[in-house]
Amino acid sequence: MTMLGEALLQRLSATPLFAVALTLTAYLVAMALLKRLGRPPWLPAIVLATALLVGALVLTGMDYTTYQEGARWLTVLLGPATVALGMPLYQLLPRIRQLWRPLAVCLPISATMAIVYALGIAWLMGATPETIASLAAKSVTAPIAIGITEQIGGNVSLLLGALLVTGVAAIGFVSLAARQMNITDERIIGFALGVNGHALGTVRAFEIGPTAGAFASLGMSLTGTFTALLLPLAWRLVV
Repeated sequence: MTMLGEALLQRLSATPLFAVALTLTAYLVAMALLKRLGRPPWLPAIVLATALLVGALVLTGMDYTTYQEGARWLTVLLGPATVALGMPLYQLLPRIRQLWRPLAVCLPISATMAIVYALGIAWLMGATPETIASLAAKSVTAPIAIGITEQIGGNVSLLLGALLVTGVAAIGFVSLAARQMNITDERIIGFALGVNGHALGTVRAFEIGPTAGAFASLGMSLTGTFTALLLPLAWRLVV
């Protein structure tokens, strides 16, 4: 029976459908657990889903390379999903136009600081050039960040880990800062989540409200565009 089960698992793991089904199942289970826990802001669904997925891979004996190959179909959907976030922006375009001046001022500063402090800390801790390059785009949404990292010579796997840590940390710190500074404006909170927490922050913003979600989408999109245009150029000039 054990041999039969192992043979069946090997046949299933050889198909992309198994990795996709495993990923979706982990996410749905995580959402159900979070609903029971009251959806705490410090615990995004993707973190719990990742932990469940790692446990499933360990239990099934499936190596990460095989899983990654199968789950590549889901990665392809990141691009269209990011583009789809333009719909909330269109719906709130009049409100966004009213704030274009402060947004235009704070975005370059915020996006630049997100890069500089990460690279500065990594450099002070003696990180290798590849590690530093892998952390440069950690505040940008994954489809754009992957392209930037490949262009400047970073490691995509390390980048993906940095994206997860950055998104989770941004959710916690933005929520804490909003509470401490008594900020209740969804536009400010949403924009901060989008600029600093990319897709994870945007998901959290939509849980707060549609206005926060729209401004998070704006912050994420503008940060991605700004970084994609200037980071590779600045990297060549400096490195």
